Amino acid sequence: SGPAAVNLRTAGNFVILSKSGISTTGTTSIVGNIGVSPIDSTAITGFGLIMDPSNTFATSSLVTGRIYAADYTAPTPTTMTTATSDMETAYADAAGRTNPTSTELGAGNIGGMTITPGTYKWGTGLIIPTDVTLNCGGNSNAVFIFQIEQTLSISSGKKIILSGGCQAKNIFWQVAGQVTLGTTSNFKGNILSATLIEMNTGATLNGRALAQTAVTLDANTITIPN
Repeated sequence: SGPAAVNLRTAGNFVILSKSGISTTGTTSIVGNIGVSPIDSTAITGFGLIMDPSNTFATSSLVTGRIYAADYTAPTPTTMTTATSDMETAYADAAGRTNPTSTELGAGNIGGMTITPGTYKWGTGLIIPTDVTLNCGGNSNAVFIFQIEQTLSISSGKKIILSGGCQAKNIFWQVAGQVTLGTTSNFKGNILSATLIEMNTGATLNGRALAQTAVTLDANTITIPN
């Protein structure tokens, strides 16, 4: 069944969470809440924000959910400070897991593989140039933790395939460097990035984009996992 899940705490209330900004071009579609802190709402661009009368959150035609920023009315600033702190705690939790199932699997290239639950560690970057299957063997609670000390990228048009009952909510990608999801790629799981998460045109994510710098979008579809 793999390791214990990473506890996202209140960061799990967001499908996108960023410390330095969220930007979009094109017709993006997001299901779930998004938010920024400590940066203010001026760093949320391309969404056509509409303030709620309470001034505690905003809405957008691109987001099925609420949009929060550090400069909105209380209690939102405190809520956002806690969420970003919880995001960093979750990142440290994922990065600190020991006794990996495998180290340096595929020498940093897992394209074409079928991978079973566990903790996987790379001291390099990780590339996914062809489809990858995550197989939970019928255990819907099985967990994957991927520890990546450099960058993560999936090539254009490629996808993460879930089989054997795997759920996106139980997949955690801890990435020290930039994350790049290629054009029209289809990615699954919670991305915990110490830097930028960049989703190129038409890429889709069933999971969360939790970034300690920025998240950049371009006509993407992002859905918080059940």
